[in-house]
Amino acid sequence: MGPDCLLVTTTVDNRETAEQIAEAVVTGREAACAQVLGPVASTYRWRGAVEHATEWQCQMKTTRARQPALEAAVRRLHPYEVPEIVAVPLTGNPAYLQWVEEAVRPEA
Repeated sequence: MGPDCLLVTTTVDNRETAEQIAEAVVTGREAACAQVLGPVASTYRWRGAVEHATEWQCQMKTTRARQPALEAAVRRLHPYEVPEIVAVPLTGNPAYLQWVEEAVRPEA
């Protein structure tokens, strides 16, 4: 059994903020890497109405142990009242998953 890795995603309303989040969480070792994708067309229900927006997605790889720190960092930088922060288990190449674990390990 390899490291307990996660793919964590969030969306924001502009590319600069997504890139700022990506830079901050990798620099802070809350995520091993982050990709910014977009623009994406989002449709969602907010306060009783169906809304449409152009957003950018930030995908981050981390471990379950580092997830709380990653979520706290994203919340600090996120402009939304209720930010999307979702995590799904990540499986795959054992060497890659080991790298994720090593990359987010806080330096002593």
